[in-house]
Amino acid sequence: MRNLNNLHPHWVGAGQITLTVAGQRLANGPTSIAQYTNAQLDDYQALARPQFLWRPPLTLTVRARFSHGRDAMCGTAGFGFWNDPFGMGKLRRPTLPRALWFFFSAPPSNIVLALNVPGAGWKAATMDAWRWPFLALAPTAPIAMPLMRIPWLYRCLWPIGQRAIGVQEAQVVCDLTHWHTYVIEWGVEGARFLVDGESVLVCDQSPRAPLGLVIWKDNQALALTPWSLPRHQLVACDATQWLEIAELRIGT
Repeated sequence: MRNLNNLHPHWVGAGQITLTVAGQRLANGPTSIAQYTNAQLDDYQALARPQFLWRPPLTLTVRARFSHGRDAMCGTAGFGFWNDPFGMGKLRRPTLPRALWFFFSAPPSNIVLALNVPGAGWKAATMDAWRWPFLALAPTAPIAMPLMRIPWLYRCLWPIGQRAIGVQEAQVVCDLTHWHTYVIEWGVEGARFLVDGESVLVCDQSPRAPLGLVIWKDNQALALTPWSLPRHQLVACDATQWLEIAELRIGT
């Protein structure tokens, strides 16, 4: 079991974490492109990846709301499990990503990893690139990326790449400013995502364990598509924006 009181809080730039009547609020802002800003709760900062705490089967339940609607939000935000692939902790080197989470990104982010799912917005998503199918396909990237710019080839070929990196996604359509209950059921062979009791994504694959719990709101943007090299930037926002968490439970 985890609750909001035994997670590790940290923030940089204009990020801040405050207690509210409901729980905890992770806020950014105002932000500029000159400084990375992040407010985050997690449970893995002092751990090496093999020591991360969470393995299936388990169920994560989060009750949450945002300060702004989908079209007004900046940067990225979300909650769920991942392997901290960018090695932000002292004990970890960069690696290929694994994740199982509810994930928000706003333009200019354009993370196009699942066929027929928009690159930005509020999503339920899984990924596990540290798998032999992806490693086998990786050497073909210099040839495949230009071909992905041809629409019919992209529709025919990208499902192979998507399957190789374990990506399954679905848009989540709801008013972000209202309280909603989000559930991730992480199984050994698959996963299910629910919002207010309604299933929004059922996966026949799930990332391998162990993973760490993360909840965050930051001012990053990332363009990542099958037809172009990754492009990262920071985004500015004139107003303070936040993600508020009122409940967090993890159980089997």
